[in-house]
Amino acid sequence: MWEPWMRRALQLAALADGHTSPNPLVGAVVLDARGELVGEGFHARAGEPHAEVGALAQAGLLARGGTLVVTLEPCCHHGRTPPCTEAVIQAGVQRVVVALDDPDPRVSGAGIDRLRSAGVEVISGVLREMAAEQNRAFLQRVKTGRPWGVLKWAMSLDGRTALPSGASQWISAPSARSWVHQLRSRCDAVIVGGGTVRSDDPLLTSRGRTTPEPLRVVLSRSLDLPAKAQLWDSSVAPTVVAFGPEAADREVPPGAESLRLEVCDPLHLMDALARRGCNRVLWECGPELAAAALRQGCVQELAAVVAPKLLGGVAARTPLADLGFERMDQVKFLEISRSESLGTDWLIQGRLLD
Repeated sequence: MWEPWMRRALQLAALADGHTSPNPLVGAVVLDARGELVGEGFHARAGEPHAEVGALAQAGLLARGGTLVVTLEPCCHHGRTPPCTEAVIQAGVQRVVVALDDPDPRVSGAGIDRLRSAGVEVISGVLREMAAEQNRAFLQRVKTGRPWGVLKWAMSLDGRTALPSGASQWISAPSARSWVHQLRSRCDAVIVGGGTVRSDDPLLTSRGRTTPEPLRVVLSRSLDLPAKAQLWDSSVAPTVVAFGPEAADREVPPGAESLRLEVCDPLHLMDALARRGCNRVLWECGPELAAAALRQGCVQELAAVVAPKLLGGVAARTPLADLGFERMDQVKFLEISRSESLGTDWLIQGRLLD
């Protein structure tokens, strides 16, 4: 009987996709004692009221003796906002229905225990898998200390990402490029290598689909970067240039923030971005960096845009450099979750299997 209301709570949570990091996506609904909807809420942004608080505020006195349906276990600790468990108890809610236990060590079952100790009935696990899928990026960061990585590329039908001359704009059509802008808006950071900056001079924004824009990150071992580039204009979006000990004596371009890593590789970059509160990051890099990110387990999801074009050329660039595989039983396998047309192009999206 709780599934329809939990689906509504999940729909509410999705409204803030890309805006809540480092917090999770959370939606909540309040039913009165008769089972009628009297309040709704979702967590819109870190630092703003949590979903439960918003839904209970909307319900007011009608929440007393009623039911709170929420996609994630209510928090029981003081952070930027007070504990949600106390707001639930004070509202006089009789029952709380939860989809997913919060893996955050500050909660991790303690929120449910607090509610039960106060005499509130708790039902957990309703649409748990759907809630876990919605918050996969948050769960990835909390459990592994690294963000959820999405690798995206656009290629021709014959598997090229550029001509032998290096020309690549534009392989995909406007509809696909618009979809990429939307994808960026749901990510906390967009990552490229120095080669992409030198060859493409990318902007790497959502084109205004989200505010603030995602963090733009350049991973460069040598800091051999152009003095002028769109990425150095911090009035458009913030840019971080990450580098290792090899380039410690060089300066990053004006307008960009400096980020020193112990080792200049995807793994250490992901650790650093997680500490900055990034739940989901987008790799839009060249073949060498993309292959390195895959080898180090920094990619969990892949999105490939395939254009109905033939580029040809033995020396033409492909999406991935050598992954070191020698047998077919070593190759990466994609569990496809989405396959659809984007105008004249085709999108293939899915999760990489371990």
